[in-house]
Parts: sequence; structure tokens; C-alpha cells
Amino acid sequence: MSSLDVARTELALAVLYLNKAEARDKICRAIQYGSKFLSNGEPGTAQNVDKSTSLARKVFRLFKFVNDLHALISPTAPGTPLPLVLLGKSKNALLSTFLFLDQIVWLGRTGIYKNKERTELIGRISLFCWLGSSVCTNLVEIGEIGRLSKSMKKLDKELKNTNKYKNEEYRSKLKKSNERSLALIKASMDLVVAVGLLQLAPKKVTPRVTGAFGFVSSLISCYQLLPSPPKAKAP
Repeated sequence: MSSLDVARTELALAVLYLNKAEARDKICRAIQYGSKFLSNGEPGTAQNVDKSTSLARKVFRLFKFVNDLHALISPTAPGTPLPLVLLGKSKNALLSTFLFLDQIVWLGRTGIYKNKERTELIGRISLFCWLGSSVCTNLVEIGEIGRLSKSMKKLDKELKNTNKYKNEEYRSKLKKSNERSLALIKASMDLVVAVGLLQLAPKKVTPRVTGAFGFVSSLISCYQLLPSPPKAKAP
């Protein structure tokens, strides 16, 4: 491929990435929490960027609760243990509730909904739902990583006389394990962010700590949404 073809391919991937509402939301999230880290809760330009970006992000999430509502009523993968099924469905229910209530918060912040006290209460309830969904996500990812680890050990024994990294099934399971591990790290960080936003431990989880964890969590989300590069054509 010529350098022009490479540039054209890379630009096409960038366009594909930026066309996703979810990707733009996560980029804005990185800006929001980066600003929170810089402001440390103090008035100023960084805090203004934090607040305005937070409000702008809510537009990207309009009707997004439908996604988790659909996942809630969809059948789970065959062979999934009941505890993981229940945790997964609980996560979907809590996240869907969070996103639905977040729309009411957006109406209040924009002045369409006039009851400020109720808006703040709904906002706090929605954050508790997000906190609960993050806990469920952590537990689901730990359980799934454990299941993958067992199946990989079993497969490893079967392939003990061969190079396991040349086995397609083993490579696939290893890739899934790495993806689950990254998702667990992100979910753990989101848990800290939720605690910070709710001010459940204000002395330990300060606005700067919340901003730092939220910023790194956002970068992970941006990475997870990257499109797969096209496979090179055989000559």
C-alpha cells in the first residue's frame, strides 16, 4: 500500500469512529473528568468546562436506556451460571434506570423541568443506580474471568505437547480474557467515580481523585470503541 492509501485508510477508520455517538460521548467524558481533575472542585474555568461538558453529554444519552432495557429482556448465553445471569440482569436494570432518570436530570438542568429540589434528588438516585450497576459489572467480570481461566487451563492440558498460542480456540479465549480484565479495571474505576460523585467518602475520594479515575476510565472506554483495522489483502 502507498502512503496515500495508508492515510486514506486511517482517515476512514477515524471517520467511522467519530460517527459513533458513544465514541463522542466518551471523548466528552474524558474532557469532563480531566477538567474535574484540574479544578479539584474549585471555581474557575476548569470547573465551568466540567459542568458544561457534563450537561452536553446528557444529549448523547437520550433514549440510551432502551439499549439496556433490550438486554434485560433478551435471553442470556447458554450455559451461563444462574448467579451471573442474575447479576447481569441486575446490571442492565440498574443501568437502564440510571439512564432514564438522567434524562429527567437533563430536563431540570436545562430549565424545562422547574422543580430544582426534585431534580437534585432524582440525580442522586440515578447515581446510586449507576453505583449499583458498577458493583454488578465488577462481579460479572470476575465471574466470567474465572470461567475463562478454568476453560483455558483445561485446554492447556489438552495442548501440552503443542504450541498453545498457535491454537485458534486458545487464542480466542485469551483475547476474551484480556478484554474481560480490561473491562474489570474500567468497572472498578467507575465504582470509585460513583463514590466520588455521591460524596460517600469525601476525605478519601476528593474531586481530584474522582477526576483522575474518571479520566483514565474514559480513555479505556475510548480504546474499547476503536474499530478493528482492516485485514491486509493477500497478494
